[in-house]
Amino acid sequence: MDSTLILNPPLNLKTDTENTPLIFDPALLEKQENLPTQFKWPNEELACKSQQELVDPPVDLKGFFNGDEQATILAAEQIRTACLKHGFFQIINHGVDDSVIRAAHENMDVFFKLPLSKKVAIKRKPGGLCGYSGAHADRFSSKLPWKETLSISYRHADESAVDVVEYIKCVLGEEFEEAGYVYQKYCEAMKNLSQAIFELLAISLAGVDRYHYCKFFEDSVSMMRMNNYPPCKEDGLTLGTGPHTDPNSLTILHQDQVGGLEIFSDDKWQAIRPRHDAFVVNIADTFMQVLFGLETGDPTYSEYFGHFMTIDVNMAVVNKESVRRSLVFFVNPKEDKVVRPPQDLMRRQEPRLYPDFTWSDLQEFTQNQYRADTATIQNFVHWLSSQKKTQP
Repeated sequence: MDSTLILNPPLNLKTDTENTPLIFDPALLEKQENLPTQFKWPNEELACKSQQELVDPPVDLKGFFNGDEQATILAAEQIRTACLKHGFFQIINHGVDDSVIRAAHENMDVFFKLPLSKKVAIKRKPGGLCGYSGAHADRFSSKLPWKETLSISYRHADESAVDVVEYIKCVLGEEFEEAGYVYQKYCEAMKNLSQAIFELLAISLAGVDRYHYCKFFEDSVSMMRMNNYPPCKEDGLTLGTGPHTDPNSLTILHQDQVGGLEIFSDDKWQAIRPRHDAFVVNIADTFMQVLFGLETGDPTYSEYFGHFMTIDVNMAVVNKESVRRSLVFFVNPKEDKVVRPPQDLMRRQEPRLYPDFTWSDLQEFTQNQYRADTATIQNFVHWLSSQKKTQP
């Protein structure tokens, strides 16, 4: 995988001259003799499917939440090791009540079992972030992912707001108010958990204030996404999500027990076995590529930053017999917040790898200009530079 390749024009984006988007209806699609070509992926990407499982031990957060400093240092060291290796780790004793997770899964199941007409009625608008999407067929013309999603925005700063509840009631009706409160509570739990993870990340990186990232992301505008991967009888020809890095800052994922998440580590793809008591966390582009974005001669930092440059690649495979579902929480900076490395590190005067930008800049790029892959951040910087050159 060449992470430095600049793609121009962007890959597989639809144009105004193309036909009406395909409707992702699994019940109808499974009756077809052959898988539609839009869902077929190249052999080199299908060959990535793993027969091996990641064996890293989970990070136990019990001591951290109990104020045990030694246990906190141990957890931070485990996270550091995972970040140096591949950017993924599972966390247990995370403080999120099992009833909150279970209720979110149950209500997700209810949504995806709704009639297709009900789901399509709340589909995402072009360039938008919230709503339903069937295989992202409204955005892409080929290599469609075998999945459907529901995305909901969540603002961290206003603790008294019930924006998730109001959104669900608005798009699905008053009868879904209870589901809205379930999703709202889940988002609040993810906000609190993300703050704990940001604190541990800062501890793992000596030289950064312990609460720097907590403060930076305290007014985040995050995204909760529900994923549904229906069974596919030709699962060897398609993917649920292709190889990519997440463009956001931090991703917190809860899988059901079917499995399907794979990451690239030690020059091979490895599956992450689901655990009902664990969340999978990965460090995403905005955090690892930019908030750490310095060219540094300090061996401590060069090792850390250098390894962060090539990790976090993941994908999702589909199952021939079972439906798979997952809950994902994407932590993003506030839209207008300028993203740059911490001042504590910038005072060292090392050259910058990436320019300052706002999350809305990257959001515009990934939603309207480019399909996320393994080189998103490099292509974004190239695009941002070209945009600035054309501005008066």
